[in-house]
Amino acid sequence: MSEARIDRISNENSTAGPIISGITTFSGQNYFVPPKGTTAERSSNCPPGSIRFNTDSAKLEYFDSLQWLEMEAFNNEVGISTNAAGTSGGLGNRGVWGGGYQAPTAANNTIDYVTISTLGNAQDFGDLTVRRYYLSSCSSSTRGVWGGGQQAPETNTIDYITISSTGNAADFGDLTSARLGLGACSSSTRGLFGGGHTPTLVNIIDYITIAATGNAVDFGDISFARTHAGGACSSSVRGIFAGGGTPTVTNVIDYVTISSTGNASDFGDLTQARREFQGCSNSTRGIFGGGFAPSPGGVNTIDFITIATLGNAQDFGDLFTGRYALAAVSDATRGLFAGGFVAPTETNTIEYITILSTGNAIDFGDLTVRRNGLAGCSNGHGGL
Repeated sequence: MSEARIDRISNENSTAGPIISGITTFSGQNYFVPPKGTTAERSSNCPPGSIRFNTDSAKLEYFDSLQWLEMEAFNNEVGISTNAAGTSGGLGNRGVWGGGYQAPTAANNTIDYVTISTLGNAQDFGDLTVRRYYLSSCSSSTRGVWGGGQQAPETNTIDYITISSTGNAADFGDLTSARLGLGACSSSTRGLFGGGHTPTLVNIIDYITIAATGNAVDFGDISFARTHAGGACSSSVRGIFAGGGTPTVTNVIDYVTISSTGNASDFGDLTQARREFQGCSNSTRGIFGGGFAPSPGGVNTIDFITIATLGNAQDFGDLFTGRYALAAVSDATRGLFAGGFVAPTETNTIEYITILSTGNAIDFGDLTVRRNGLAGCSNGHGGL
């Protein structure tokens, strides 16, 4: 084995260095610096196993031949994997659900969490600042944010948590209008809240800067006023708002460019008109699960879209059973659907799908409290 100690090799303008192949070992007492850049600067034609540092998310990521994925890191606050004990904790991205409605106790302020890459039951995280349901949620890689909801009457409350810790939510600010039945999506920096009713149906889109606190600001409008347009998801570029009630159900899918402001444009249609369903995504695919249609009521439909293109949704598979007013979270690999209403009562079931494949959902575990009208977010979704 040979050894060479070299401080630096680069071309004449220091923009590139040599290509090293074969079995190579790097060692040193300090560090090495990988290539870095923003999410928008990711290459799509690099070889599998390529590594870079994402300056937007402040995380290392690798290319798996189809997409860039974050490297999972250990965090003492997340805990250890406890799948054998029947709970979901440990390494990886967190999914967090807050709020909801449970008869006869009505509005709920519970926040639950799971580790998306494991299986098991949810654990208690803390409480929202206000008991409410039919709220919405979005997130960065650090913060989870909940906005609006029904609190007898509608509320404009926005509160937030630090996803990697546990504890009660804190006040963030207010929406531009108190409303329930809105949808939410986000990039790594901005959160968007669209639609809802006040009780008048609205087409409002608000936005916030997730890393700051303060009141929401007007972004533009979705294509028409509707409520329970909860089928929202995003890539780092686009935000998607799908379905809802006018009050009749619709199959319309809208999209916006998150980093700008302005009105939504037409994307395509869902496979089935419905409301009170939920969306989640990785960086390329959006997934919509469950919902309510006038007949037969709760549906088990799962649709998918390719976020960077335009066009109608396609069939992905089915949930266990028809349910609506559920909530979804995701990381780069999995989408999870939790809670909701399965006639004649609420459920605590959590199911999961593998986003890049198609097929029916699989059992993941249970929420700490059965409820419907809850909202979920994660620190690993497709907008980051």
